[in-house]
Amino acid sequence: MFNGLYNMTPSDADLATEALADEGKYRFSSFNASEAVTLGLSIRKRFRATSRHNKGKGLVLSIQTIAGHTLFACTVGDLGHPSGVGDVSMDSWACLEGMINVVRRTGHSSFYVEKGMSAMGKTPKQMGIQGEFRVNGGAFPIWLDAAPCCPIAIVACYSGSSNEDHNLVVTTIRDYLNKLRRNSQVPAPGMPEVAVPMAPPRDSGEWLSEPLAPNDFHRRPETPFDQDDH
Repeated sequence: MFNGLYNMTPSDADLATEALADEGKYRFSSFNASEAVTLGLSIRKRFRATSRHNKGKGLVLSIQTIAGHTLFACTVGDLGHPSGVGDVSMDSWACLEGMINVVRRTGHSSFYVEKGMSAMGKTPKQMGIQGEFRVNGGAFPIWLDAAPCCPIAIVACYSGSSNEDHNLVVTTIRDYLNKLRRNSQVPAPGMPEVAVPMAPPRDSGEWLSEPLAPNDFHRRPETPFDQDDH
């Protein structure tokens, strides 16, 4: 008789709020090519242990600097088999690059952008995110503690599931930072109790920068997207 009294499914606004909070919590004190390889291999290993991979699902993965320099990239699975069925598709890398472009455009995770737009009832076209962009969870910005002007890099994976790809990246980053903390015996880098990602400079496409309240998706005024809302 208690069915329907409590809705345990988070709303899109709740998911966007959580994604934004993760961007503030999971920041690095430094990030270089060697760390990118370690992080990339950790994501690959974690995905290979999932039930989705055991059922034949593949993954493409890339870690790039914000300027586009590739630090790590790999494919888990094959393009095709004699049966014509593959773990990944020809379109997988194009989807991945589209998600990375969303992070470059907004300074936020592609999952945050996806759920934020959904919470506002907006489409990518209405927000001016079309063409080479793909609004799909799985691309996450790497921020440095001492560099709030913009992300330094982007971690992205694509296996066809927005929620699971986002969770895969965020969970691996979280565990990686926790491991750094345990090894150094000092407070974890990039994990303040209250931190909100800074919006990117206006000339790079300013986006949303404040946490969401339930059923209230805030936007900064005078964003470049406002002109597309009409």
